Amino acid sequence: MELEVRHLRALCAIADAGSLHRAARQLGVAQPTLSTQLVRIEQALGGPLFVRERTGCRPTPLGRTVVGRARPLLADMRALVREARAAAAGGGSRLRIGSTASRALAGWLRRLRRPGREPTLQMDVSANALLRGVAAGQLDIAFVHEVEGCPLRVPEGLRLRVLVEREPQFVMVPAAHPAAARQVVHLRDLAADRWMVDPTVDGEWDGVHRMLRTAGLDPRVLHGDYHTAASLVATGDVVTVCQPSSQSRPDTAVRRIHGDPLGVRLLLAARTRAELDAVYPALEEAYWEVARQSPAYRDLLEPPGPAAPHRPLAAPAP
Repeated sequence: MELEVRHLRALCAIADAGSLHRAARQLGVAQPTLSTQLVRIEQALGGPLFVRERTGCRPTPLGRTVVGRARPLLADMRALVREARAAAAGGGSRLRIGSTASRALAGWLRRLRRPGREPTLQMDVSANALLRGVAAGQLDIAFVHEVEGCPLRVPEGLRLRVLVEREPQFVMVPAAHPAAARQVVHLRDLAADRWMVDPTVDGEWDGVHRMLRTAGLDPRVLHGDYHTAASLVATGDVVTVCQPSSQSRPDTAVRRIHGDPLGVRLLLAARTRAELDAVYPALEEAYWEVARQSPAYRDLLEPPGPAAPHRPLAAPAP
């Protein structure tokens, strides 16, 4: 017996449903038929894949291995069918990009546009969710950030390329704040301020909390997205961490934090190295373009002096 796609689909359905009865109902087949099919699959593979119990069934170690390998295969098959149907309908191929927030996105997408290849974009605050989307074949590429000290859960089989090994995070303060008069802000100067953090961003709250605790601070913290945070900074209600490429406005100031206590790693993820190589140069160009548009970040990247401009935060090319 040779395994077919329908067999892999049946195994995943049983693992997800936790019982033959529920899996059979989801697959639209009779339970005895699914049970017989499972026995044949187990015979072909040489061992039991599920332990049958009165309350249902659970994967054996062999079953977990087989199901773990089956899921990406099924995802690739679904992606193949979708892309083939789109091509047959004359829609051309689409580059499906997922990303956490970044000012480099506009320039990256502009550089990737080609006749017959229009990139699509899916934004998500969760880098882990985007990585799962790439592994499942729902996305082709994901550009994500990993908060220092909070490793991402990278699915097996994904290829990664580092854009920036450590991007220091800056702070956004009201323009009228005394700390705004300095180019580098000490955290102790923000001890009396309320902070706003987005707890839905993977690792963000843990990273900011660790930074404040290490500095001996225990400020009041509000939870909210960073668009709201920027608005509240402008009205003088909070301060918040921000990307170094963020730009000051008449009512806000973006400043470097003394000692760069909080950093993130910027990563590009795909299922193949060829996919990474195809989009990385455009992302690199777009990122450094917006990086140098921010005076505070540019001062860090290109300190005054006779030395030529450099990129001290970039990862070495693989």
